[in-house]
Amino acid sequence: MLSNISAAQLYRGHATVVKPGEFEPSAHFYPRALNAQVHPLVGFFMRMNLDRIINRYCHLNPRVVPEHLDEILRYQPRFLRWAGADLFHVTNEAGQREMVVIETNSCPSGNKSMPIINDEQEQGGYHTLMAESFWPAVSARRNLPKGGLAVLYDKNVIENSGYAAALADVSGEDVYLVPFARTLPPNEDGSPGERAFRWTEGVLHVRDEQGEWRPIRAAMRYVTQAPWDRIPVHTKTMVFNPVIGCLAGGRNKLVAAKAYDLYNADLIRAGLEIRTPETIRDIRKEEVPLWVQRFGGYAVVKVPYANAGQGVYTITNDAELNRFIETESRYSRYIVQSLIGNHRWSSMSRRGRMYHVGTMPNKRGEIFVADLRMMVCSTGFGFRPVAVYARRARRALVNHLVTGTSWDVLGTNLSHKREDGGWDSDADRLMLMDRRDFNLLGLGLDDLIEGFVQTVLSIIAIDRLAYTLITKKGTLRRKLFRSLNDDPALLDELYA
Repeated sequence: MLSNISAAQLYRGHATVVKPGEFEPSAHFYPRALNAQVHPLVGFFMRMNLDRIINRYCHLNPRVVPEHLDEILRYQPRFLRWAGADLFHVTNEAGQREMVVIETNSCPSGNKSMPIINDEQEQGGYHTLMAESFWPAVSARRNLPKGGLAVLYDKNVIENSGYAAALADVSGEDVYLVPFARTLPPNEDGSPGERAFRWTEGVLHVRDEQGEWRPIRAAMRYVTQAPWDRIPVHTKTMVFNPVIGCLAGGRNKLVAAKAYDLYNADLIRAGLEIRTPETIRDIRKEEVPLWVQRFGGYAVVKVPYANAGQGVYTITNDAELNRFIETESRYSRYIVQSLIGNHRWSSMSRRGRMYHVGTMPNKRGEIFVADLRMMVCSTGFGFRPVAVYARRARRALVNHLVTGTSWDVLGTNLSHKREDGGWDSDADRLMLMDRRDFNLLGLGLDDLIEGFVQTVLSIIAIDRLAYTLITKKGTLRRKLFRSLNDDPALLDELYA
């Protein structure tokens, strides 16, 4: 059973077989989420159909054309069939509140942190994603190679073993849970580790526990660390989501910013816009101080291809700027964004000065920065939310920063990398959509609807750009991609 398998065992050089009937909620949910009752408002939002969402959104935003929003929310993506967005709830000096997209993730976490909506479906969002998005996509594909089903992962064993167990139940087949770690742990005898997968003429093969290679016809992918160096752009095995979605913005913040701009030009007619911090792209390290100065000394610098909070630098003083300059990186391009902070210290951008709404004050009067993760998937009837959770920063949002503390005040990501290359999560800062935590976020139903719409818009923007980056034969248009993202180190990583 999966509950008896350790994370170390799952990262060995072979796949683990997951059989139908092996889903155990205690193995795939955080204990807090498993025992939590979803907040009634969140439950109501998760059950809303698209017609009600459109009616409500257009009522509050009269400039939005209902027919266009309906078309958008029922869009059928070719590449990003499921994804998530990280959003900040912000306001400005006039008190105008809005949800702002910070980044889009082509394989987001979330289900292990989501309380069950329907007590009769103990698999929660795992079942939703497998039954309403992944399995219909597999069933609709023709000419898939013969073979089995798989879930590919490079971290987050709790969630990915849950996907494998849910898929086994939905399909009625055994599912291979396949480690796709970028760096291989050594074998028990100390010898170099071996990969549990290989590609043969576009078909994925995985090594089972007996050492036999098994072909795979379709795989769900939760590979977050530079997936393009282990997975080809063009595959005969159906990959959900394919790597082109990552290169077009799902794991590439630089190209994502361009995708948002391109789609925003089309959204004007619908009265919509993807709202993001002001973003300066294609920046070399030596140019960063100039743009920090342009933003009034407050900025966020990002390595475009990192994730899980890695490669993000909040700059609020010279010491933090110098620390970034001294940091080594193999990549040559960065993005610089306006910093959203306290009303007394935030970047001045073209959209004005934005600052965090933050959590409700605690008993000590402290307000914390918090973000909102919205995971959605594409179904035959359009997009629907799958999971929602929030994360708060380590330290309270203060009026006056102490030198060197801005990341503790502004950084919300829970993942942190261990010295041995593994990953841990600071679950103490996780905020659930339950009766207790949701109230602390100060969000309402209309904020959730706004977050949903912003998430869908960001996904469509990336999916549309991905389509232009692919030839009719399914290969990458390298010249076009280079023109969008001329970073030699990244181009060298692409799977040959």
